[in-house]
Amino acid sequence: MSASSVASLAQRLGKGTPLITAWTGIPDPLLVGILAREAFDAVVLDMQHGAQDISTIIPSIAQVALAGKPAIVRIPVGQFETASRALDLGASGIIAPMINSAADARQLAAFTKFPPLGERSWGPAVTLNMTQQQPSDYLKEANKMHVTIAMVETREALAALDDILSVDGIDGVLVGPSDLSIALSNGGHVDQTHADVFSALDHVLKRCRHHKKAATVFTASGQVAHKLAKDGFDLLSIGTDIMQLRAGAKAAIEAYHKG
Repeated sequence: MSASSVASLAQRLGKGTPLITAWTGIPDPLLVGILAREAFDAVVLDMQHGAQDISTIIPSIAQVALAGKPAIVRIPVGQFETASRALDLGASGIIAPMINSAADARQLAAFTKFPPLGERSWGPAVTLNMTQQQPSDYLKEANKMHVTIAMVETREALAALDDILSVDGIDGVLVGPSDLSIALSNGGHVDQTHADVFSALDHVLKRCRHHKKAATVFTASGQVAHKLAKDGFDLLSIGTDIMQLRAGAKAAIEAYHKG
């Protein structure tokens, strides 16, 4: 795998063509590899709400790499040290949930970027093996090679959005529409397609464009992802592995009963 393959997410994100990503929480590298071979541009390995952990993202990143795709790791809330480890293990990008302030964003950037942008500790043995780079070359390129994405999913994050986007080392934000729906309704509902959520998405997109940062979003369906891609979002999920497995099983069963 070449350095350009590891850097492909950074090279393509926000360049005018929307990217779609698989979203995997089932900790099975075989399943990850199957999805990576489909027409996704990237694969997210979910350590927050999915069952992926350090021991499973290692072979999962390898499966994504074999398909020539970039792997993005969503770390658990507040576990910024896991972001550094995931990058050392070959991840192309990091998604960090519940980034509610500029201080949170600076802490995230500190763990994902080398000086002068951050304070990331040195130890990218697996990534160096994947990219076949010399350490000095990787050090020069790493901050631009890896993508750091802060999740916006609370009222606090929306209020601090410009401050978060202004942090050097934050390459973009990802809207978590379920948590945002809960926050905006004060716990009244969880509805990813509520009008308040779409209004917030429009606001996030405009502020990302102003700051020249990537606008990304989780969606539960290809239809919603298509709409938001036309609106201008740069990276979009189209559901999770569990959603797609259930949808495929349901479609096959319905086809059987229809004859």
